[in-house]
Amino acid sequence: MRTVQAISGLVTSRFFGTSTRIMASGKTLNTSNINPNVIKMEYAVRGPIVIRAVELEKELATGAQKPFPNVIKANIGDAHAMGQKPITFIRQLLACIVNPEIMKTDKSIPSDVIEHANAFLGSCGGKSAGAYSQSTGVEIVRKHVAEYIKRRDGGIPCNSEDVCLSGGASESIRNVLKLFINHNNAKKVGVMIPIPQYPLYSATIEEFGLGQVGYYLSESSNWSMDEAELERSFNDHCKEYDIRVLCIINPGNPTGQALSRENIETIIKFAQKKNLFLMADEVYQDNVYAQGSQFHSFKKVLVEMGEPYNKMELASFHSVSKGYMGECGMRGGYVEFLNLDPEVTRTSRH
Repeated sequence: MRTVQAISGLVTSRFFGTSTRIMASGKTLNTSNINPNVIKMEYAVRGPIVIRAVELEKELATGAQKPFPNVIKANIGDAHAMGQKPITFIRQLLACIVNPEIMKTDKSIPSDVIEHANAFLGSCGGKSAGAYSQSTGVEIVRKHVAEYIKRRDGGIPCNSEDVCLSGGASESIRNVLKLFINHNNAKKVGVMIPIPQYPLYSATIEEFGLGQVGYYLSESSNWSMDEAELERSFNDHCKEYDIRVLCIINPGNPTGQALSRENIETIIKFAQKKNLFLMADEVYQDNVYAQGSQFHSFKKVLVEMGEPYNKMELASFHSVSKGYMGECGMRGGYVEFLNLDPEVTRTSRH
């Protein structure tokens, strides 16, 4: 009898209790039961202001009268949306990879495009871009990325096995931050991020349940990073969070500065002293225009500083969305890992 009563109670709870909750909101999934971190996160690049801007564009297209003729989206670097023309080589290469038949039929396709397309397809399963690749990305692309990094950094070696491709640098950044989620910790893992900063970081930190540790850039010193400010931020938050990550955006977004080598060395020394994992967002490395400014990669500086700094853990990011390509919608990016624990490297590739 007790068994019957127990089953009856369970059925009532499962069905009538659930039904009551559904009836209360009209939906099984609602704002009272979804992940609270999703509600907390704010992403200004794709948030409510952007949504409203799109709505206004549609209203203008239908002839609605507004006190302005068009909407200019200055919240994000979207080169092609602002009129930049795509590079012919890139588009021809993409066309040949997606539809190899045109390499036989279209005589206007240059020979170097065909050479690159065949090399790429030769690295794909079944010589088709539609085949699955390794989780880290198509091998020949990773090798070319490694060659680029070595050339950029004056000959410092780069192993293509340390390069992981992704659908834009944002995906790589999220994947690295994801490694620090640990709900078994007594304290949240803290992530140091610049203010002002690209809102991907603050939004992702909220979404993943990490702790935001903001440090202010020095406007009076060309938006450089001040060691005293880093110390202040760390000390103000170290009791609340287990601070394990320092994020740097260089060149800055939205500030646009390129950090000096001296400043980068200071940052690296601070991170080494505090035993912090370095994340270097370097997607604007090809967009340095100010006279006297120069881009220095964190990897190059870290390696050239020698021990103990050249043993520090670093993840650095780049993207096809910026630089001279501006291919935001094509979604291509990478992360290069340096000095990671081999077991962590294997785990992060799954």
